Amino acid sequence: MTTTPAPSRRIRAEIWIILALSLGQSGVYAVLAIIKRYQSAKPISQQTTTLHPSLSGVPVWDLIYQLAGIAFGVVPVLLAFYLLSASGASTRARLGLVWPRPRRDAGLDLGRGALLAAAIGIPGLGLYVVGRAIGQTVLIDTSGLPPQWWRALVLVLSALAVALLEEGIAVGYLVTRLRDLAWRPWTAIAASAVLRGSYHLYQGWPMALGNMVMGVVFATYFSKRGRLGPLIVAHVVLDLVSFLGPEFLPDSWLTALRLA
Repeated sequence: MTTTPAPSRRIRAEIWIILALSLGQSGVYAVLAIIKRYQSAKPISQQTTTLHPSLSGVPVWDLIYQLAGIAFGVVPVLLAFYLLSASGASTRARLGLVWPRPRRDAGLDLGRGALLAAAIGIPGLGLYVVGRAIGQTVLIDTSGLPPQWWRALVLVLSALAVALLEEGIAVGYLVTRLRDLAWRPWTAIAASAVLRGSYHLYQGWPMALGNMVMGVVFATYFSKRGRLGPLIVAHVVLDLVSFLGPEFLPDSWLTALRLA
């Protein structure tokens, strides 16, 4: 199938629209949130952010709203993937979301994702502890959900949705589109990393900095290998540990790690 490159002006407009509907919007609100935190009389270390707040006092409606939020939350990445195919090219091929050949290499993608998760997650936990110790990182409550049977289900689905959204847009879509605009690889990687750091600013500048480093690693991996799958796997693993880990760790451990 022949492809027709989109005009540069159209691509630039498309990027701004996609970001305004998704992670760019989150970045703006995160900047406003961190400014507000520093203006507060309460030190930032004594402030808390809840990643999965309850949305209703009625459990069944809370579940419905949670599932609806997760479903609608991935729509921007579906739009981004659709637009990547507008020129006639396959989005799956452009992002490396195709089954590896030979098929036994699929295990390598999973393994690489797990290794990336460990390489990012272990230092990331240390950075969070340091950020809390120096008073520049908020307390992150990974779940404000009620103790219902569906709590773990929502957290797992949220991890999948967030991984698809962040890696799909901040890496797969953005790096690919900047490549279409003839950006140099390192500038596209830097843009992806800055975007990732921006929408984590609400947690404090140490966590934003750590996420920028993660952004450099992930965008570099995608630029060199052209496969988005391992990054989605890595992000899912990271979020599952973050969301579900505190559910199983003893309170004494959470206190020692400054997670409570």
